[in-house]
Amino acid sequence: MAILSDRDILAGMASGRIGIDGYHEKGLTPNGYDLRVSEVSVRGDREIRREGKATIPPGAMFYVSTVERVRMPGDVCAQLWLRTTWIRKGCIGAFGKIDAGFEGTLTLGALNASAEPVEIPIGERFCQMVFEELSSESEKSYAARSGNYQGQTGVTLSPVEKK
Repeated sequence: MAILSDRDILAGMASGRIGIDGYHEKGLTPNGYDLRVSEVSVRGDREIRREGKATIPPGAMFYVSTVERVRMPGDVCAQLWLRTTWIRKGCIGAFGKIDAGFEGTLTLGALNASAEPVEIPIGERFCQMVFEELSSESEKSYAARSGNYQGQTGVTLSPVEKK
């Protein structure tokens, strides 16, 4: 297993092997790509913020959808890491992996663990996606195994209905 460098990510995108729709050059890091905030939903609040800033109350759980729509090949998965900017403000996030074969935007859950409100500007970088090359292509892709969130767009808290 190897982590893809910025050079590998760009080559993968150029060949069509990796997809990052909504790619922004500022998001590319030496060993990953920073995903940006498209929408923010605070648990218990019906409003989904799609412009300006979202204010997260102390102790509140919230969800972020990404601007970027990603497409993973059958031999690459990705780790997600909350940017230290948000950790320093008191946010905690526990993210899963992006499975080989996944395609869609991402919904990420986090918590404002601080005693102060945290403002999250729409369009700001939120987490880093670190690509990992599998030792071989998966036998069944994410879509074939469960595909519960395959093709999702926006903050998605329930599985996507299959067609």
